[in-house]
Parts: sequence; structure tokens; C-alpha cells
Amino acid sequence: MNLPKRNIVCMDMRSFYASCAAVLEGLDVMETPIAIIGDKNRKGGVVLAASPPLKEKFGIQTGNRLFEIPDDPSIRLIEPKMQFFIDVSMEITRLLNQYVPKEAIHTYSIDESFIDLDGTERLWGPPKETVRRIQDDLVRQFELKAAFGIGQNLLLSKLALDLEAKKIGIAEWTYEDVPEKLWPVAPLSRMWGIGSRLERTLNHMGIFSVGDLANTSLEKLEKKFGVMGNQLYYHAHGIDLSDMGPLLLEEQVSFGKGQMLFRDYVKREDILVVILEMCEDVAMRARKAKKVGYTVHLSADYSKNAFGGGFSRSRSIAEATNDTMKIYQVCADLLEKFHDGRPIRRLAISLTKLEDEHVMQLSLFDEHKWRNRKLGETMDSLRSKYGSNAILRAVSYTEAGTAVERSKLIGGHFR
Repeated sequence: MNLPKRNIVCMDMRSFYASCAAVLEGLDVMETPIAIIGDKNRKGGVVLAASPPLKEKFGIQTGNRLFEIPDDPSIRLIEPKMQFFIDVSMEITRLLNQYVPKEAIHTYSIDESFIDLDGTERLWGPPKETVRRIQDDLVRQFELKAAFGIGQNLLLSKLALDLEAKKIGIAEWTYEDVPEKLWPVAPLSRMWGIGSRLERTLNHMGIFSVGDLANTSLEKLEKKFGVMGNQLYYHAHGIDLSDMGPLLLEEQVSFGKGQMLFRDYVKREDILVVILEMCEDVAMRARKAKKVGYTVHLSADYSKNAFGGGFSRSRSIAEATNDTMKIYQVCADLLEKFHDGRPIRRLAISLTKLEDEHVMQLSLFDEHKWRNRKLGETMDSLRSKYGSNAILRAVSYTEAGTAVERSKLIGGHFR
């Protein structure tokens, strides 16, 4: 197989949130134990980022809670300033733009980007030399450190970053490195793109390492997983033919929204208020993408005060939809059937098994369906033009609603 050999870099800003906050506060992120807390006024506030000293000395990681942080005077608790983080991220992109054109930069997240260095050798030298230049610029201009994975395609650069560069700073992987560096990787969830649920399914098939996956027949994987099986097989061999843009996936396979609630929700009617708000968001994004889905998934995590746990269930419907109320009705039915009455602290909703909207049977004689589709389109247009809270359902203004407060946040956190 004649595989393309490109010069793709995956860049990850090390301890980005903690490092930005440290610069803002005049602190040294490598010396000071810093915790970025979602909300310092709540004991259950989530640790969004932790500096290396906080992790090493106190064992506090991202995802811990405020009440788990020791009462030590050396620890600095800082609330996130999301607009500042976004501004820094944009300035870093401008720095990258000095080395490559904008179309050669793919911003994967606020602290991670892909850079296509093809054709830059005459300007900046070999990829590794260019990466070291960028690394030095980041420290000099922003006092921020970064790790870089270099690969012959997008996947290899990401794997080089996650599995090696985050430990040593810069790592370069080629197709020839795959058997030695990638195949021994286990458990499978260490492989980018494989989550815990998919890992369990693969384990049940007797596949426990990336090498096991690479040595499983393509026919067997496609029979079990369809198109995803094809992707799993080739990714296990380090092969990825995708271009910069939608990363590694040909198209979005679901629309979802997860939300950590401001408090424990006990009453069913209050829980349904939040579910309706979330269904509105999921349906709006599906409509904008001109997609409809057959399967609705609802999951809920119970409060730690109720000893945790929860449920995760889905239901398929006969006709694909992106109608808010149809998605909501499925979620309401799932809640009624599987919620055992304990307080809920986190909810997640997704719409999957997508197809293009024009495939959906939308009879012109079904005035109700046509009216709902146009109404949703109009509401989406108003929100896009005037903001997410330009038009809300009445329940969002009740005590149980969260949409009004969340509209004041960026990325779920204070500006």
C-alpha cells in the first residue's frame, strides 16, 4: 500500500489552564501547587486543572472535588477566567500562523492543535527543528510549555503526542515505528479513539492490546462494527488518510450534551426541566447540521450523597427526528423507567444513528410536523443571531432551569 508520508505535528500545551492562571497571578506553575476550581463557593466544585506540584505533592488530579483538596496554605485556589484562556489560545494560533498558513492549522481544542508542516522545510528546516523553534517561542512569549508529536499522518502525530511526547517533550513516529511503539499498547483505552465501552466489547472478542487489534481480520471487525471496524483495523496499523479539518472521522456520528448540575436534583419535574433544556440544545445542533437521528440516549449519575451510581439507557424510534419534543419524550420515558428516585447530579443526552435530514419523510400534508420543523428553525436562527438566551422556554425561568445561568458562562465556566 502506497501510504502518504506527511509532516504533521500535534501540539499540546502542558498544564494549560494552570499555567495561564500562574502567569496571570505572577506564580511559577512548576513550583506552586495550583488548582483551577470551577466554583470555589461550592465544596463540590470540580478541579478543572492542577499544576504539577499539586499532583505530585498532594495527589490532586483533574476531576477531584474542592473538599478533597488538603487545607494547606501553600495551595492556591483559582477560578477559571475562560475568556482569558480563549484569548491566550488565539494568540498561540497567531504564533503558529507565523510558521504556516491558517489552513495548515487545525485547532482541536483550546490547548491542542494540529499543524501541517509540509513544504516548510526550506523556510524553517526539518520538522523537529521547526518544532523546537515554536517550543522556544511559546516559552519566551507566553511562559508556556508544550509537547509535540510528529507523525506521517494525523493519527500518528496524535499517538506520538499522547503515548510518548507528553513524557519527553518531542516525539516523532513513522509507519515503521508502529509494531514496536503502538502494538504493545494496553489497555486499549490508552489508544486514542477507543473509549471504555468499546474497549469492553473488544475485550469480549479476545482483543486486549493494539497488536491484537492489528492482527484481527478486517472482515471480522467490519462484520462486528461496520465502518468503525474498518477504521479500527487501519488505525491499529497506524494508517489514516484523513485531511486537516474534521479529525479522523468522515462525519459526526452523534450530537450530545452532558451537564454537571448546580445542585442535587430530586424532584422528577425539576429533572425534566433540565432534560428539556438539553434536548433543545441537542436538537438545535442536529438541525443546523441538517441531520436526524433514530436513537436517543439518556444517562444520569446519582449524587455522591446517595453513594453514586446511575443509569445509561437508549431507545430507538421508528422515524428519525431532530424535533426537540420528540427527543424529550423519549428521554422522559427513559427517566420514568430507569430512575430509581435518588438525587441526580449529572445528566447526558445524545442523538445517534444519524442520516441526512432530506431522507426524513416530511409530508407536506402533515401540518403539525411541518410547523414544528419551521418553528425550530426560527428559534435556532434567533439564538444564532442574538445569543443562546435570546429565546428560551418558560421552564428555563423556573428555579429548576439552568439555561439562564449557563448562558453567562463560556465553556461551562465563568468568563
